Amino acid sequence: MATRALITGIAGQDGSLLAELLLGKGYEVAGVVRPGATGPFPNLAAVQGRVELLEIDLLDEGQLGVALAAFAPDEIYNLAAPSFVPRSWDEPVATAEFAAVGATALLEAVRRHRPEARAYQASSSEIFGEPRETPQTEQTPLSPLTPYGVAKAYAHFIVRSYRVRYGLHASSGILYNHESPRRPLDFLPRKVAAGAAAIKLGLQDELVLGDLDARRDWSYAGDSVQAMWLMLQQDEPDDYVIASGVLHSVRDLVAAAFGHVGLDWERHVRVDPAFLRGKAELHNLVGDASKARRQLGWRPEVGFEQLVQLLVDADLARLRSAS
Repeated sequence: MATRALITGIAGQDGSLLAELLLGKGYEVAGVVRPGATGPFPNLAAVQGRVELLEIDLLDEGQLGVALAAFAPDEIYNLAAPSFVPRSWDEPVATAEFAAVGATALLEAVRRHRPEARAYQASSSEIFGEPRETPQTEQTPLSPLTPYGVAKAYAHFIVRSYRVRYGLHASSGILYNHESPRRPLDFLPRKVAAGAAAIKLGLQDELVLGDLDARRDWSYAGDSVQAMWLMLQQDEPDDYVIASGVLHSVRDLVAAAFGHVGLDWERHVRVDPAFLRGKAELHNLVGDASKARRQLGWRPEVGFEQLVQLLVDADLARLRSAS
């Protein structure tokens, strides 16, 4: 029989990429969407008709338990949570509910109804917040700053608790910024790529950004979901940092995007202080993925320049098809 996987947040960037990966490996895949969500789900276009979509309230342990008992997944990937970090300051309660309480409800449902399954929890570099060391490893003390980071830290700890207390095969992937054309436009790399593409095509004149010196550890989302799958193939559950290990500034991102379309970014980019995050800006978040490389055999295939080019090319194609 085919291996069965249940993915919460399947309609998002990571969930849809993971669904494609698992289907390519011969899995049966079901995904969780919010009750009343009728679509369309553009990220799932490539797998339409090949995945079963379940409308489940992720805060309802009872609904989760019924779904686990009925579908009987061998692997469970919890990717559902608000992912746009700045918005967590505007919606801290909802962020805590879905990222922290939702993770707990799912773990409890797994414990009661499918304890033999292997579970993956999407953790985040935001749990390190203001890190005490650079780069960060799985042993770096947690020091979250944003509401999103605090909620993810709770989920990270509760996974470890259930692993120790109940012996669940539950692993957390501490993912750093990972991007693809499936990200919404309010995410910075997509915003920059779309801006460069639109300016190249004469659809707009300038791109307005905040701190060009802010730096991030950016990776390709397709490489990250490969790491998720690898974690659940291990004999023992564990936590893993998944990152490129290289910091790039927003200026690097802008230069690469505009350079790819043959434009001088300095002629088109304007800095607006209103976009600065002030004291909420995080610094020195860069991951050391040595453990993942050593124990999982994980090797990212897409580098920074390739990632930026992929994003810009996708937005060029999207804007041309819309015109």
